[in-house]
Amino acid sequence: MTRGLRLLLDRWRLAALASSAVMLAAAHAFETFGGLAPCALCLRQREVYWAAAAVALACMIIVRLPGGPRWREASCWMLGLIFLGGAGLAAYHAGVEWKFWPGPTTCSSAGATGVQAADLQNLLAGARIAPPACDKPAWVFLGLSMAGWNTLVSLKLSVLSVCAALRERSKR
Repeated sequence: MTRGLRLLLDRWRLAALASSAVMLAAAHAFETFGGLAPCALCLRQREVYWAAAAVALACMIIVRLPGGPRWREASCWMLGLIFLGGAGLAAYHAGVEWKFWPGPTTCSSAGATGVQAADLQNLLAGARIAPPACDKPAWVFLGLSMAGWNTLVSLKLSVLSVCAALRERSKR
């Protein structure tokens, strides 16, 4: 195992927090600067990163309290499960985009999502608002949509969480 990987795994809660923050920042950048409004499944995927960040931060504090080091391994397993759940959700979304299975009814082109001021102006002017649909990828790179890339990133974070948990176990 390389020194860099050992360092990453030894500070996995911090790395998981930073990774979650980077993924959330990227999603918000695509929305803010790229003009890509998120669909309902995109927002659900963000919730996973918010949960992972909260758990990572809480566990960073817990493991430093008296008796806290015994939670080091468990915290890595928890993060692994959260990231694995995120990978499953992202894979589901990617499957909806590829038309492998239907998405939720709230994600159809006729469904409603968040309304912004410009949308209200268009509505008042008589224009039809087309909210983002879960079955249409807003962005594709190298043949994968954002949901596809999120699946890969979440799987990698889950695997790293398991590696960190096993490393914590071996240190006991």
